[in-house]
Amino acid sequence: MKAVLKELRDLPAPAKLNLFLHITGRRSDGYHLIESVFQLIDWQDTIHLSLREDGQISREDWLPSSGAPLPEDDLCTRAAKALQLATGCALGAHIQLEKRIPTQAGMGGGSSDAATCLLGLNRLWNARLPLSKLEQIALDLGADVPFFLRGRNAWVSGIGELIEPLPAGRLKADQHFLVIKPENGLSTPAIFGSTTLKRDTPHAIILVFAENPYDYGCNDLQPVGELIEPQVRQALGMLEKQGLKPRMTGSGSAVFAPCPAGFQFDTSAIPANWQQRVCKSLDVHPLIELLANE
Repeated sequence: MKAVLKELRDLPAPAKLNLFLHITGRRSDGYHLIESVFQLIDWQDTIHLSLREDGQISREDWLPSSGAPLPEDDLCTRAAKALQLATGCALGAHIQLEKRIPTQAGMGGGSSDAATCLLGLNRLWNARLPLSKLEQIALDLGADVPFFLRGRNAWVSGIGELIEPLPAGRLKADQHFLVIKPENGLSTPAIFGSTTLKRDTPHAIILVFAENPYDYGCNDLQPVGELIEPQVRQALGMLEKQGLKPRMTGSGSAVFAPCPAGFQFDTSAIPANWQQRVCKSLDVHPLIELLANE
């Protein structure tokens, strides 16, 4: 590997689904304690990184999924600046972001972008920070970012910082999911701040989960999401009419359901400005293999 690369192109940033999401408590500082299984899927953003020798961090949006540009200080930019600060690196970068994962969907798009930027810039700048140091930076950026850094489907607990990779074979390979993202998103602070949110779900049991991983538990945030945004209930109803068992993912408005390969969905029922696609599960973050083989 060269001392410093000039660019890294076509870096993937995949989305995730919460197969279940339980709120088991709340810390004294207000953070919620969760238990969940995070499943990587092949709906992904793409990031291109180019070296800047002036130390500046710039970002260019391609294909903004929401039809509007991201805020100037988005998670990609914050990740780059945090890595600069942690390493004392005098180099900068131009970040080109092809945004395909919907925003406010509960699919972790912003967190995944941040993780991909950390991994890519760690290589581009030849910073050589170990994963443990990158995870310390990641947790300050958002609770989901460390999961994407690890890059494997996992049992996630605590406030999102406790990540246990699932053993091989625990989840079905090449599982397909029908995902629908309504036009309207959901605000994470609004959901977690709701007085009606259930915060005392009993601890999950991984062996029981393993017996039927795609029909285990629930998303404790879903009832609040349905109250705040009627489009969530509408999307769930569309999947139920197809004979599927849907649920909301994360704290966003996207809903999903496991489905057979080749599942045919009547897209004429989808309102304008909604997004839908059949996604496939990933066993490992594609960026891990991409960087390893570079």
